[in-house]
Amino acid sequence: MSTLTLTNPATLRLPLPGGALAPLTLDAGPEPVPPPGPWSRTAYAAAHVVADPLAEIDPWLGTAIDWDRTIAFREHLWRLGFGVAEAMDTAQRGMGLDWPTSLELIRRSLDAAGGRPVGCGAGTDHVAPGPGVSLDDVIAAYEMQCEAVEAAGGQVILMASRALVQAARGPEDYARVYGRVLSGLTRPAILHWLGEMFDPALAGYWGAEDHWAAMESCLAVIAENAAKVDGIKISLLSAEKEIAMRRRLPEGVRMYTGDDFNYPELIEGDAEGHSHALLGIFDPIAGPASRALTALTGGDAAGAREIFAPTVPLSRHVFRAPTRFYKTGVVFLAYLCGHQDHFTMVGGQESARSTLHLAEILRLANAARLFPDPESAAARARAVFAARGVEA
Repeated sequence: MSTLTLTNPATLRLPLPGGALAPLTLDAGPEPVPPPGPWSRTAYAAAHVVADPLAEIDPWLGTAIDWDRTIAFREHLWRLGFGVAEAMDTAQRGMGLDWPTSLELIRRSLDAAGGRPVGCGAGTDHVAPGPGVSLDDVIAAYEMQCEAVEAAGGQVILMASRALVQAARGPEDYARVYGRVLSGLTRPAILHWLGEMFDPALAGYWGAEDHWAAMESCLAVIAENAAKVDGIKISLLSAEKEIAMRRRLPEGVRMYTGDDFNYPELIEGDAEGHSHALLGIFDPIAGPASRALTALTGGDAAGAREIFAPTVPLSRHVFRAPTRFYKTGVVFLAYLCGHQDHFTMVGGQESARSTLHLAEILRLANAARLFPDPESAAARARAVFAARGVEA
């Protein structure tokens, strides 16, 4: 191990493949500031939850949330102009966050919002997938969660269902379930097509393994229920597929990009249209993303591109395969930026990424100028790396 002496408190020694340590001095980035007005794009940040590290639970089996810090982070997002996409996969839905806790989170977030935008994930995750689960069971599960969200005053984000994947025999079963569930809503919902790279249990969604064939089924569902669909978020990490689908949506139905690899170009759009956004990466990059959306709204597309550009390598690293573990990077960055006082996650998911992966997050986040207080970020990073056997 290197014996290099570092005197700058914002300088770290980060591991490289093979075990060597290389210095990195964190640079100060700008303080996030609220936008001067509404944006030309609707932008939701899918927000993480802050675990309670001192709760008397078994972390792999139980869930304990620090509600004050969790809601304070949502205040941060609202202040920067974002809507909050609540109780989604970024909040570890299906990876530590169960439905009862999700509903409590939704209610608390809506209470705090005071009319500021909140979309709320409704799914079927209180029903375990299996051969005994019928389409009617899936419908009933969806309806129960949707009714709870709407009773709390929230807009439904209709999440993909693991139970439906197993119960459905083809596209016609998806059409039946979605038609029934959407018909019972009091306001239009946002659909969420979450690709198997985010959740392997969702492979074959919409009744086809091939995404292009699945897109046909999904578009048919939207066309049949267009009055009940605000928009669709697709998370396939493919700009080509998103643009192709966007161009075929019925009038008035919006595309919300869920592409954490290609979001700048999709949000900017082209002569035939643009995507709005509902993104997990907006949780850690809320500051620069807010500035970029303000520039784009003001007609400065080049400026927006310049602001977004250094965040893309970071996002691609955070969301690299296995993509479902991206939440670890999101929460690591929230800790480094001072939004919570620990790097503990629901379900023990802080262990889901390697030490080398976290070191690269630091390098890329520094290049994206995410740290307004580099000395504090460096001190927090040292604590994490020390626990992993690295004297950073």
